[in-house]
Amino acid sequence: MDTLLQFFSLVLHIDQFLGTFIQQYGAWVYVVLFLIVFCETGLVILPFLPGDSLIFVGGAFAATHEMNLGVLIALLLVAAISGNTVNYLIGRAIGPKIFSTRLPVFERLLDRAALQRTHDFYLRHGGKTIVLARFIPVVRTFAPFVGGVSGMDAARFQLFNVAGALLWVLLLTLLGYFFGNIGFIRHYLNVIVLVGVGAAVVPLALVGLWKMLSRKAGRKDRKDRKDRKSD
Repeated sequence: MDTLLQFFSLVLHIDQFLGTFIQQYGAWVYVVLFLIVFCETGLVILPFLPGDSLIFVGGAFAATHEMNLGVLIALLLVAAISGNTVNYLIGRAIGPKIFSTRLPVFERLLDRAALQRTHDFYLRHGGKTIVLARFIPVVRTFAPFVGGVSGMDAARFQLFNVAGALLWVLLLTLLGYFFGNIGFIRHYLNVIVLVGVGAAVVPLALVGLWKMLSRKAGRKDRKDRKDRKSD
């Protein structure tokens, strides 16, 4: 049991234990990194796996020649692109079937109007969502799945999937390569990641809030005009 707990602790905090893992298992670290990034982006049940910090620290170890930068980037790109693709295909295969079923339990739990709104949203903003979601933990795990459920065009999805993966992997790997071994950054990595996540999430949340308030104000204005006409 203790060994199992240690293994899960290592997987969940691979960014902290990566150096030890390299020393003990050598090239197997590439397999582990591939699987973690693939599972985080490809399986909606594993959004808690490390992504940003893992890629950043991988770049830092590449700078010390404990990992090969070219191999690292290539594997992470394949993992990120294929993971999102699998997630999208799962959503495309399962989502419509779930929403089309007439079982009472699904009738109570699922909102078909919400599915239509999601479909419309992805028609307008799906590409930007797939790219930006790469930099937001948890969201990047669900975005491709929702894209599949909403029926986003496969070719369009792949275009933004590849673009987002390139931006995400190259940016974080190279940041780790050039800055990851600076003492201050290495020591406060978790804080820096949280700040970065906040910088990505807060503007999106504010835009969403502004749109929601604008729609609410618009409905109220239309209602007031309708009431005045009826008077």
